[in-house]
Formats: sequence, C-alpha cells, structure tokens
Amino acid sequence: MPDRPTAVITGASSGIGRATAQRFAADGYEVCVNARREPLLRELVETLPPGDHLVCPGDYSDEHVIDRMGEAIRAAWGRLDVLVNCAGVSVPVDVLDTPWQTWRSALDMMLNGALLTSRMAAALMPAGGRLIHVTSIHGTRVERHGSSYAVAKAAINQLCRSLALELAPRGILVNAIAPGFVRTPMSILPDGTNELDSQWFHENYVQGQHLPLRRAAQPEEIAGVAAFLAGPDATYITGQVLTVDGGLTITF
Repeated sequence: MPDRPTAVITGASSGIGRATAQRFAADGYEVCVNARREPLLRELVETLPPGDHLVCPGDYSDEHVIDRMGEAIRAAWGRLDVLVNCAGVSVPVDVLDTPWQTWRSALDMMLNGALLTSRMAAALMPAGGRLIHVTSIHGTRVERHGSSYAVAKAAINQLCRSLALELAPRGILVNAIAPGFVRTPMSILPDGTNELDSQWFHENYVQGQHLPLRRAAQPEEIAGVAAFLAGPDATYITGQVLTVDGGLTITF
C-alpha cells in the first residue's frame, strides 16, 4: 500500500476536474485520473508532482470502464481514500419536444457515472473515506433548455444523501459541491464564444444585482472546497450539498 493518501478524480481532462487533480497531487495524494480523452489525462499527469499516479481513461458511466479502474487501483494501491466525481455533460434540450433518448442522455450518463464510481470507490475504502460529487446549483434552480442536466444534478444530490446514510456505519462521509458560474470549457457556447465574457453576463451579473461577488469562480476555487471536504477539518460533515456560487442563489 502507498504511504500517501489516494484519490480518484473523474472529469480530470479539463475544468474543475483538472484543477482538482492538480490540487490533490500538490497536497500529497496519489491520484487516479479519469476522462474520455486519454491524451489530455497523460498530459495532465506529466504536470503533477512525481508519484504513483494512475491514468484510467474512458466513459465513467460505463461499468466496464469502472471495473477496470477498480482493478487498477486495487493492484497499484490496495485501497482508495477519496473519490471526487467532477465529470459532467450538458445537452441542450426542449422539455416537451426533444426525443426521449436524447433528453435522458445527460441524466443517464451523470447519474449512472455517479452511482458506478461510488460503488467502486466504497468497495475499496477504509473507515474515514470520502465520496465527493460535484453537482450544480441547477440541482435546485432551472433555466430554459437545461431540464435533463438539472434533473441529473438533483438526482446526484439525493444520491449523496442516501449514500451518506447507508455508509455512515462504515465511517465513510459523502457530500456534494454545487457550483454556480465557473470559468471552464462548459461555459463555451456552440458558436465558440464564452458566455462569461458576454454582454448578457456582464449586464446581469457584473453590473447587475444577481451575483454579489460579480464574477465567475475559477476551477481552483471549487477544487479547494473538495480538498476541504476530503481533509481533517471535515470529519463531521456528511450528506450535505455545499453551494459555492459567489452568492448567486441568495438573490432574487
């Protein structure tokens, strides 16, 4: 077994997942990184402090991918201390007219991925392990064409509460982080522009009254919350959804 703590980070090829992998490695963790784009994962690992890091590429909603990840972790480390599930996908849909299979694709991927990674991680965890899922303020808020994404995030929040209850006897803590606006590739619109640089964002959130801190978060700020939830100061927090949104959801 490694002397250092171990963590799996899904969605690690970009955005919050990449920042989280970098933060945990800097904090002394061996990290296992997962995403579908293997070249980006290998590029990421080259930037990390030296360690017994693992690259486990593939779709985290595919049980075969997760089975292989669990086998690799067991062989290399023998245990897992932390899961931070940052992977996600947003598919614009019309709640009434989008074909059913298209509408549910984001829900299936994110909910299945959250459950499969949690089962894999929990099977490898000692008492004191941590499961952390990055969800969204969309778990309690909605916007046009975002219904499948919002339903998926709400479902994962509830999954975290259920896991927290069922894993408490084993000393495993389970929480979610619900970010608001974060400057990641997911803020890039289909036309290639970044919504966080748009006049709409500036008028509503920088000049307006809807976002008290008047800016989007950086991925590293979300990674810092994950590091806190994984650390020694969060031993009495479980079943919670921590909103990290610059005050966005306290306004109207």
